[in-house]
Amino acid sequence: MARARILAAWRNWFAAENFLEVETSILQVSPGNEAHISAFATEYLGPDGQSRTFYLHSSPEFACKKLLAAGEERIFTLAPVFRNRERGPLHAPEFTMLEWYRSGAPYHQLISDCRAMAQEAAQAAGTKAFVWRGRSCDPFAAPEILSVSEAFHRYAGIDLNATLNPEGENREGLAAQAAKQGLRITIDDSWSDLFSKILSERIEPNLGIGRMTVLDLYPACEAALARRSKDPRFAERFELYACGVELANAFGELTDPVEQKSRFLAEMSERQRIYGETYPLDEDFLAALAQMPEASGIALGAERLIMLATGATEIDQVIWTPMPKN
Repeated sequence: MARARILAAWRNWFAAENFLEVETSILQVSPGNEAHISAFATEYLGPDGQSRTFYLHSSPEFACKKLLAAGEERIFTLAPVFRNRERGPLHAPEFTMLEWYRSGAPYHQLISDCRAMAQEAAQAAGTKAFVWRGRSCDPFAAPEILSVSEAFHRYAGIDLNATLNPEGENREGLAAQAAKQGLRITIDDSWSDLFSKILSERIEPNLGIGRMTVLDLYPACEAALARRSKDPRFAERFELYACGVELANAFGELTDPVEQKSRFLAEMSERQRIYGETYPLDEDFLAALAQMPEASGIALGAERLIMLATGATEIDQVIWTPMPKN
């Protein structure tokens, strides 16, 4: 019941802000091109009996950006999305993504939007605090804004900037610092693997305690669809945390199709190395980027925020018909 009230409150907020709700196709020629997001594939049989592979989208992002290129300016969607290889208290193979875009707006505008989403959820659920696994957070307090580099220094004792340069990432430098801080390092850990390990083990549990945290300015190599910031080592990307839980991922959107294709190919090369498979590129999406205006966009895991607002302990408790675990 709280879930229904929260979704209705979000829709009302977007309507008052002159957003248009859109419904994008779930079947796509590409599920997305990020190395660690796995997809569900399906076969389409045409009238002539020929089969063609399509994918259940992992995000409505590609379709939404095509709509921005076609002239829409403020859009949102509450979309069912699908991610393979994922299951746990915070992960479901099918879940709901709240995604919205603002044409012509700086990406930090999305921080105040996030605060509004949190407050609408809290009010609809009748709570004054988000809670999860003994951690609590005031959704009505102004969020802390913390750069990724600051977070690495504060919580992991690591100088991240020293491992980043315009020519690439210094894997050995990051590995040496991580080992000194007691993290387990393996010989095949890439710079990105080390970054993710430090983030999940040392930093994320400290974020969004007492008030929400905006983790801002990710390294450019960790922001496949975001434009670079003034310092080209970093990108216009932030993530929102509450109670140590990552809730949302925001970008100042990249609109250069050449750079975007290069990033996708690099991500798929990494996916091939790790999983032994790749996904096709959506060439229509890349063509649309050339027509797309400057914009900012964000994806928020609806069930995760609903969990925190209702006191649920796992994601299945706020999904009407969750996939069987066995």
